[in-house]
Amino acid sequence: MTASSLFLEPLDVLFLRGNKLFGDPGSFGEALVPPWPSVAAGAIRSRMLADAGIDVMTFSRGDFCHPTLGTPQKPGSFTVTAFHLARRLQDGRVELLMAPPADLVITAGANGAPEPHTLIPQALFQGKTEASSLEGTAPILSSASLPYLPVLAQPLRRKPLSGYWLTQTGWTAYLTGKTLSSKHLLHSRHLWSIDLRIGVGISDTTGSAAEGRLFSAQAVAFRKRFHSGTASQEETFDTGFVITVQGATPPQKGLVRLGGDGRAAAIEPTTIPCPAPDPSVFVQNQRCRMVLTSPGIFAHGWLPTGAQPDTLRTDGAVRFELHGVSGWIVAAAVPRAETVSGWDLARRHPKPAQRAAAAGSVYWMELDSTTTAAALQELVERGLWKDPCEDDTRRAEGFNRFVFAVF
Repeated sequence: MTASSLFLEPLDVLFLRGNKLFGDPGSFGEALVPPWPSVAAGAIRSRMLADAGIDVMTFSRGDFCHPTLGTPQKPGSFTVTAFHLARRLQDGRVELLMAPPADLVITAGANGAPEPHTLIPQALFQGKTEASSLEGTAPILSSASLPYLPVLAQPLRRKPLSGYWLTQTGWTAYLTGKTLSSKHLLHSRHLWSIDLRIGVGISDTTGSAAEGRLFSAQAVAFRKRFHSGTASQEETFDTGFVITVQGATPPQKGLVRLGGDGRAAAIEPTTIPCPAPDPSVFVQNQRCRMVLTSPGIFAHGWLPTGAQPDTLRTDGAVRFELHGVSGWIVAAAVPRAETVSGWDLARRHPKPAQRAAAAGSVYWMELDSTTTAAALQELVERGLWKDPCEDDTRRAEGFNRFVFAVF
């Protein structure tokens, strides 16, 4: 299926709100960067409806079925397959910027430069099982349910650093299992700054400012090439987002309303090279890593769709079967769960709050010999959804997306 990619360039500060309530007197609205993919999906779909001259209320009632958007009750073929932070360089090229996955730890080196370190799965018992190729070490008592535990091997313990992003070169190196260095990292202070804004609560009855209802919220000001400051490599690009859409033709120019308060963002068609390794490498090695690139809404909590927690190997590995890809989940690095919700513009009420595995969660898998490269590629394109899909709305919004990486 043909995919179209767009670069979204914010023209104003953005209010990228997370799942925490705000608006009460004294409350604080914290920004979420990058926001959920549903934010970009809503912006693009709203623009498509406006371009088609479709009344939003008519669409929200389900009285009109768009050829690719469908209806709010039954979404069409429109699907967000990728939504990431990105930067546009002076020559016009757009590069992905990815948050470090859960199996990547960044610490300060001896010279103060950031150093990336990769977690390595280690067995919790002595020796090696017949079913696995990973060597074990000394036995360790643990509450981990999987046979291998991701371990950071360091001769000297250092405090992890935060705020760093992988460049597209770094992301490619990570997926292919190559060594990472400080040149593959970029700090968020070079990408955006936070502007604290004061808001006034509005009375539901009068529509005017309500007395004593001041609150504060974070606005995100993305870096631009024309911003003043010391000339450096970090100031030779524009920061924004990249979105990839399948099953529909998104607008190719103009503006969209992005985030809270509908701040303007310009859209520009672009091409994003796919940095994923050749699936045949995973088939040959019979193992891979599965890395979430968007929050995963799964029936079994932290375990991805396709996992069968009631089917365990003798060492505790969890069976995985989905769309022709089968094997065993032997290790996982999953951060604390997050809650995703949002505002349903069509129905004019909040979306249900759902617990999700955070983007960047990593699952190490040992593949069956029956798994083919074509099946792996198809699974990436479909996302971690069953057939029929459990939630067509969240699928269209870009949740449960992932990539395979070398294990």
